[in-house]
Amino acid sequence: MTTQRRGRAIAMSDDERDAFLASERTVRVATNGTHGPHATPLWFHWDGAAMWLTSLTRAQRWKDLEADPRIGAVVDAGEAYTELRGVEIRGRVEPVGEIPRIGEPNPELEAVEQAFADKYSGGQVVRDGKHAWLRLVPEKITSWDFRKIPAS
Repeated sequence: MTTQRRGRAIAMSDDERDAFLASERTVRVATNGTHGPHATPLWFHWDGAAMWLTSLTRAQRWKDLEADPRIGAVVDAGEAYTELRGVEIRGRVEPVGEIPRIGEPNPELEAVEQAFADKYSGGQVVRDGKHAWLRLVPEKITSWDFRKIPAS
C-alpha cells in the first residue's frame, strides 16, 4: 500500500482513522463508468484492513465495477474549516460471497455482516437477494484532520 506523503502533519494515526471510520455512517464511492465518473453514497464497514461495501447488483455502480474494479471512496465530516476531517481510500474491489447475497453460509462474511447489522439495522442481518458484498482492499489511504492545524 502506498503511504501518505503530503499533509502528514494533519494525517490521522491508524487508531484515529479506525475510530473515525467506525463512527461515520456514509461513504461516497466513485467508479469509472462508460460515460465518465459515477459517484454514489453507500453504507460501509471498515475492518481495519479493508472497506466492505454492499451494493445492488443491478445498479450502474455494479456494472461499472465489473468492467473496471478500481474505485475511490471518501468518508468525511465537519462543517467549519477547523473541524474538517476525512479518509480517502483508493483501490480495487472484489466480490465476496454469492451474487446476489441470499444467505449461503460464508465464514468470510459472518463477522462483516454482523458488524454491518450492528451499525445500521439494530443487529438484524438483512439479506434481500438484491445486494452483494464488495471488499475494497486499499492501495492508498489518505487522511486529514484539520483540528490538528495549529491556531494562528
